[in-house]
Amino acid sequence: MSITRQDIEHVAALARLALSDEEQQLFTSQMGAILSYVETLNELSTDGIQPTAHAVPMANAFRPDQVAASIGHDRALANAPDKNETYFRVPPVIE
Repeated sequence: MSITRQDIEHVAALARLALSDEEQQLFTSQMGAILSYVETLNELSTDGIQPTAHAVPMANAFRPDQVAASIGHDRALANAPDKNETYFRVPPVIE
């Protein structure tokens, strides 16, 4: 599989990147080299190799869910810079 300049332009447009002609040429050759290397990896036999999600063993660090009493509106809003009865007030972000 080879990467074309149009492929690089398409990916750059998706990422909203403006690339110079030199950068497009550089990235075309670099992406081509990466895909060429991946093709050589595809030739390796992976029979008998267990799939892994992590290189090191992972254990779940979550605690079990436990029902607990809420801290209440007054304590939750105690340090709020701006509040309205039982709600946080935030400045508008869309005009």
